[in-house]
Amino acid sequence: MKGLDSLDVTGRVVLLRADLNVPLDGTTITDDGRIRASVPTISKLRERGGRVLVTAHLGRPKGDTYAERAAGGPSLGPVAARLSRLLGCPVPLASDVSGDSARSTAAGLADGDVALLENIRFEPAETSKDDATRAELAARLAALAEVYVADGFGALHRKHASVYDVPALLPHAAGELVQAEVAVLEKLTSNPARPYVVVLGGAKPSDKLGVIENLLGKADRILIGGGMSYTFLAAQGLEVGNSLLEASRIDDVRRVMAAAKARGVELVLPVDLVGATGFAADADHAVYPVTAFPADREGMDMGPATRLLYAEKLADAATVFWNGPVGVFEFPAFAAGTRAVAEAISKLPGFTVVGGGDSAAAIRRLGLPEDAFSHISTGGGASLEYLEGHTLPGLAALANGEG
Repeated sequence: MKGLDSLDVTGRVVLLRADLNVPLDGTTITDDGRIRASVPTISKLRERGGRVLVTAHLGRPKGDTYAERAAGGPSLGPVAARLSRLLGCPVPLASDVSGDSARSTAAGLADGDVALLENIRFEPAETSKDDATRAELAARLAALAEVYVADGFGALHRKHASVYDVPALLPHAAGELVQAEVAVLEKLTSNPARPYVVVLGGAKPSDKLGVIENLLGKADRILIGGGMSYTFLAAQGLEVGNSLLEASRIDDVRRVMAAAKARGVELVLPVDLVGATGFAADADHAVYPVTAFPADREGMDMGPATRLLYAEKLADAATVFWNGPVGVFEFPAFAAGTRAVAEAISKLPGFTVVGGGDSAAAIRRLGLPEDAFSHISTGGGASLEYLEGHTLPGLAALANGEG
């Protein structure tokens, strides 16, 4: 996988696939972590005289046509404004992805300029499963530029036109963010310092079972929390009330638990839970041991005994990978578990990785210093698929010869 230094970008239009998929409250960006993560590569391209044309997605626009998706939004307008402030230069936004506005925007770039194409997912072809349909969009995108740089790590697990098909049409390289993310993942999967502790949270075990199975040969200890923990508890025959539950995966969970035991990997589950009367920020709640959880309550967070237990299980870790909050951290009353895990990891002197997505958002929302962690990823799904042992389509495309 070639890096930026392999490309001659001076005076050339560089199509940069970035990951600028940030959370919005209306038109207000609530977490600009992914935008800030794109700045180093953009700045390096500018310094070398590149004419940077950024393409990125935002959300999952609905509709069968470009017009339907564009009408429903979301536009990258707020992202262009934030990127402009971070770079200290104007970042005009083309009004389309690969049409007249995109062509005139690309043609108007001077050395060191930056511009942004409109939301790539307004184009239905971007996410099409039909190779020919994606290829047609890829050709239009490639016609806008002379070289291609992949820096949207969070999209590399998608076989999308701007991620998978464009690199075959242009000289290409990986941006600094992608190179840094891959280096971290290689460190997590190739002879990590021990003890190696993995913390997995989030909503559903179906999203993480493959990761757990693949990590059984690598991790020493796996801590399970969040919504997915209720299916693990149910697999032990415990009552979980109205908590999030994937009943159809209970047998799969039991199989994974048995495999962990056979491999000598310690699988740690909550010993107490914060149970609430419903899913609401102000819901009445109390702490219950997992052996006496009420049938009419919903699990919203780990309890104080579990917070202490998980801190103890993290205390000697030399390597940590954490993906997924362990409670409904968006509600202050149910953020204590996620804060406890984050604080415990932040105090470790070893190699600590936060696997993007909601985990990264939680750190920023809780006000914890980002530099207390070795690495905060920009791509939760991409990180998980890599750790599951899958080949990421975007990485495979970069590994192929230049177009």
